[in-house]
Amino acid sequence: MRILLVEDDRALNRSLVKLLKTQNYSVDPAFDGQEALDHLLGVEYDLIILDVMMPQMDGFTFIKKLRTQGDEVPVLMLTAKDSLADRITGLDLGADDYLVKPFVFEELLARIRAMLRRKKRDVLSDTVQIGDITINIAKKQVKKEATLIELTAKEYEVLEYLCRNRGQVLTRDQIREHVWGFEYEGESNIIDVIVKNIRKKTKDPALIKTKRGLGYVIKEA
Repeated sequence: MRILLVEDDRALNRSLVKLLKTQNYSVDPAFDGQEALDHLLGVEYDLIILDVMMPQMDGFTFIKKLRTQGDEVPVLMLTAKDSLADRITGLDLGADDYLVKPFVFEELLARIRAMLRRKKRDVLSDTVQIGDITINIAKKQVKKEATLIELTAKEYEVLEYLCRNRGQVLTRDQIREHVWGFEYEGESNIIDVIVKNIRKKTKDPALIKTKRGLGYVIKEA
């Protein structure tokens, strides 16, 4: 997943880039709206994190130009301005979400994941083919060739979540939060158990790859 971070506070920009990279995101920094537009000329991004108050071109002007050009990339606006009018302005201009400074990094990550999930739902086709495994998103069915594979609801949710984030390594905490939410207090190895069960039921040990010390990623089609 590639993110464009547009923030004129250089210390905060560097800090956020470093932290986002620890979560396996690819991040390009920009320090004002015009520099961000220049980045967009040659790169396609999955998400833009956009500060409002910036020199040369502020966030409101940037997003207005972005949407006028027909670019629908999701935008999360960051601002120290907590007035209702500013939030409404940003959302009306085309922002998808709004986060007020100062914020906790974990909340930023949660909002990023939520926005990327919404984007995945919009673009993912009804059927995903991975080798001889077919995942029907609409029917929530998994088949190996023509044989239906009986997965539990949680096993299916984990498999679908990995498919929606194909190419991205997901940590156990990310998977646990997506499937159970923040309140899960069960066994700490539940994700490992579910992944093991999926591999066994699909008879494909390589379907979900383990990235030691990081998490899991679905294999390429």
